[in-house]
Amino acid sequence: MAIDLFDLTGKRALVTGSTRGIGAAVLDTLAQAGATVVRHGRSLDAVEQANARLAGEIDGDRLHAVAFDVADTAAMDAAVTEVERRLGGIDILVNNAGIQHRAPVLEFPLQAWEQVLAVNLTACFALAQRLAGGMVERGNGKIINICSVQNKLVRNATAAYAAAKSALGTLGQVMCADWARHGIQINGLAPGYIDTELNTALLEDETFNAWVVGRTPAARWGHPADIAGPALWLASAASDFVNGQVIYVDGGLTAVM
Repeated sequence: MAIDLFDLTGKRALVTGSTRGIGAAVLDTLAQAGATVVRHGRSLDAVEQANARLAGEIDGDRLHAVAFDVADTAAMDAAVTEVERRLGGIDILVNNAGIQHRAPVLEFPLQAWEQVLAVNLTACFALAQRLAGGMVERGNGKIINICSVQNKLVRNATAAYAAAKSALGTLGQVMCADWARHGIQINGLAPGYIDTELNTALLEDETFNAWVVGRTPAARWGHPADIAGPALWLASAASDFVNGQVIYVDGGLTAVM
């Protein structure tokens, strides 16, 4: 049956930054599709609280928690080593954790630039590199990088974020060139403007809110669930011949002038 293409039973998924927003919606959906999931955040308490919301729907042995700063490579490596020891490996990686810093280019602090790139780009490279070895050995794997509408269209004051997300899309292409022959699919999802806590200030700005609604053909902000469906597709066998792509989930924002 076609629905079986989306069945993730037996698969093990790690989603970074999955205590809220897009990451939480993606992880919850992968779990509901049958995957064993590892929820990640910087605070173990926040991770466990988010897992508790799923406890009544998902068997407890399919819900796991891990906490580390994605920009701390040593902490990441130690945490992933323990996860692999516990579960035997990770089949699906969703690089979702990210931060934003807004400032005009002339005033953009170098420290903020380096921090945004460390979290939004370098950490994605390091975590994918760390987990891909096991995927290569097993002959299959899925890596989904959460990119941005700013891979294609940018706004002022977002230099580091736009640069990191654009580079992440290209990095996925390079990973495809290296790893596709080993049965691994690496793709990016590029959300448009999504109603999450990260965008609270923008949502509360009446002028900007009106611009988003007017500029987006769907005439609304996206919701985290709008990203979870495409993520399930990319995590499943339904997308086994899709590789090295950045797929825009933006209500049509990048399709029109």
